[in-house]
Amino acid sequence: MKLKTALCKFVYHNILRWKAEVSVPDFKKCIICAAPHTSNLDLIMGKLFIGAVGRKSGFMMKKEWFVWPLGYIFRAMGGIAVNRSKRNGSLVADTVEKANNSETFRIAITPEGTRKANARWKKGFYNIALEAKLPIVLLGIDYKRKIVSATQYLIPSGDYEVDLAQIKSFFTQFTARHPAQFAI
Repeated sequence: MKLKTALCKFVYHNILRWKAEVSVPDFKKCIICAAPHTSNLDLIMGKLFIGAVGRKSGFMMKKEWFVWPLGYIFRAMGGIAVNRSKRNGSLVADTVEKANNSETFRIAITPEGTRKANARWKKGFYNIALEAKLPIVLLGIDYKRKIVSATQYLIPSGDYEVDLAQIKSFFTQFTARHPAQFAI
């Protein structure tokens, strides 16, 4: 882990010249709500950030990316393939079960569910956190300031609309790689 952290730090800070802001606890179990998501580069920046700050996290990604050889690479990085073509209540239930049966569980999910502008964010990340009784860590990626920030978290109250308003408010401070494709 130390070598991986050192390599991520070197690439993230020294080569790419990005900064990291972290003040949330290193929860043993959490859902990481990562936004804005407008580019494939977001995954790379998020994974480099997580590695550079010495933490670990898996991520959910549409199943179409899990073809050879990318599928092997993404799974090795902690990726979980998601079938977006159907409403997938079993994905929420399966993820909750996995979280409840794991000693550590950290998974990053992009609430927009797409790289296109979508103000109707998906509820899966919230439902998983609520049902598994996990905090939601808010992770913002800002291409203008070249910073990834994890400075706020939320314990789901069960009132989705109220909690989502607070979550979206946090993300208003970040500039997406493609700003026209980010909708709150």
